[in-house]
This record gives sequence, structure tokens and C-alpha cells, in this order.
Amino acid sequence: MNLQSDDFELFGLPRKFAQERSQIDARWKELQREAHPDRFAAQGAAAQRVAMQWSVRINEAYQRLKDPLKRAAYLCELAGAPVRAEDNTAMPAAFLMQQMEWREALEDAASEQELDALEGEMLAAKKQMLGECGRLLDEAGDAAAAVQQVRALMFVARFAQDVDRRRDQLGQ
Repeated sequence: MNLQSDDFELFGLPRKFAQERSQIDARWKELQREAHPDRFAAQGAAAQRVAMQWSVRINEAYQRLKDPLKRAAYLCELAGAPVRAEDNTAMPAAFLMQQMEWREALEDAASEQELDALEGEMLAAKKQMLGECGRLLDEAGDAAAAVQQVRALMFVARFAQDVDRRRDQLGQ
């Protein structure tokens, strides 16, 4: 294992968006077993510290690889197209209009059924965006265009949290 390896190399996976979650999980368990600090107890404190560093590195990679949104952002970064969500918030007008409609529907939602319908619409849009992100990264090799999909998915992830908060409010 090499600390300088990217997450895909570390996990022995192809550098692409489309991944089987079960393969990521299985490889994570293997790597954690190999690097577990207890395996190095007989080799002293220094070996255990190195094993702990490896364990942290493996967990960080796992967190990025298992989440499609984080994986897409990471692939964009590796391809030289960082997402820069904190200082690049420009989005297409149609997407912004969709966001405004969802926000209004969320504010107006007065029942679980209305929230379920809104959540269903949002999940369908998320699935479509993830598919497009995969196409752009794996087929078109266009990380710069994928960045826009990743930023849109970040908006959707935040909106999903807002839907959950609204659901909690209705339940009270």
C-alpha cells in the first residue's frame, strides 16, 4: 500500500464513477483487516502508529468511494476540474427555477403525502442527475461538465435534509 495512491488505486478499483457498492464495502473490510493496529502490537508503538495512519487513510477513501456524490466530486478533482462549490454557485436557470418550485412546495406542504410526493420527485431528479454524472465521467470523459451535475446534486442533497426537517416539523 502506498499513502500517495488515490482512493481508487488504494482500493484496487478502476478510476470510474460506476462502482458496485458491495465491492467497495468488501475491499474496505479487507484493507481494514490488513491495516488494523492490533495486528502490529508485537512490532511496537511506531508500527501501530503507522497502522493507525493507514486505517484513517482507508476510512477517508471509503467515505469518498461509497457515496456517489463524493465519488463524482473526487473524480472531477482527479481530472483537474475541482467542484469549488463554496465559491462557484452558478447554476442553469432551469435548475434554479426547479429549486424555487421545490422550495415553495416544501413551504406549502401540510401533510406527509405532500412531502412524499415532493420527495419522490426529488429522488427521480437525483437519479437522473447521477446517471448523467456517470455518463459524463465514464463515457464522455468530460469532468468539467460533470462538475455542474455534482453541484446540482449538492443542492439536491441539502434539499433532502430540508424535506426531512419539514417532515419532523409536521410530526410534532
